[in-house]
Amino acid sequence: MLDKTKTLALGCDQGGFELKEFLKIKLAESGYSVRDFGTYSSDSIDYPDVAHPVASAVENGLFPMAILICGSGNGICITANKHQNIRAALCWTTEIAKLARLHNDANIICLPGRFISEKEALKATMAFLTTDFEGGRHQIRIEKIPL
Repeated sequence: MLDKTKTLALGCDQGGFELKEFLKIKLAESGYSVRDFGTYSSDSIDYPDVAHPVASAVENGLFPMAILICGSGNGICITANKHQNIRAALCWTTEIAKLARLHNDANIICLPGRFISEKEALKATMAFLTTDFEGGRHQIRIEKIPL
């Protein structure tokens, strides 16, 4: 179980703005400290402008985990995964979020802001944050990811 006092990085483009604001409140209520990397409105921005700073912060050890949100979740996830030692996972159910942690040691959850309810996003995020990596045979696979 991860320490709930840890600080998380959180970021989105306009497609995830409303969900980000919702999650920020719910995570604070659950004892998490969240650093908001933006965006700060529903005005259009380019998802790499948020994904790169968030992924860099996790990559450099400033945050153990992060949450990224864009309309489909794909663009922001693809961008985050360009960083070494980042394993960003597109999650839209609780089970997928748990498996991303258990089997892939994912350190960034990516959510599809336009295709997931607030309730399901919160459940998936909490499952992601509270599930530990299983290790074992999965560790061998994780070690084969970097080029």
